[in-house]
Amino acid sequence: MTVDGGVRSETDPPALPEPDPCPAAAPDPSLAPVPVSRLTVLAYAVVSLLLVSWVIFGWLVQQQGLVNSLGEGLGAAFTLLLIVSVVGTVRQSRRR
Repeated sequence: MTVDGGVRSETDPPALPEPDPCPAAAPDPSLAPVPVSRLTVLAYAVVSLLLVSWVIFGWLVQQQGLVNSLGEGLGAAFTLLLIVSVVGTVRQSRRR
């Protein structure tokens, strides 16, 4: 077999590709994952508990139906996620 003008036998291992010398391929250390604090995990747990309580309250106490209660709880959860996302984006843009 001929590879780059040379002769190779069938028992030779295949040639490895050369590494990319481009320095842009190196990972950016500023994009490393940031550990989540215990306070953040606790806050998420409390909010989740409140949302589940709100669904159960609407379903059993207010007698508004399970589907309506779930819709109201999911709407509140998505609204909170949107608020957290916007606040996180604003905080991230101020760091740079």
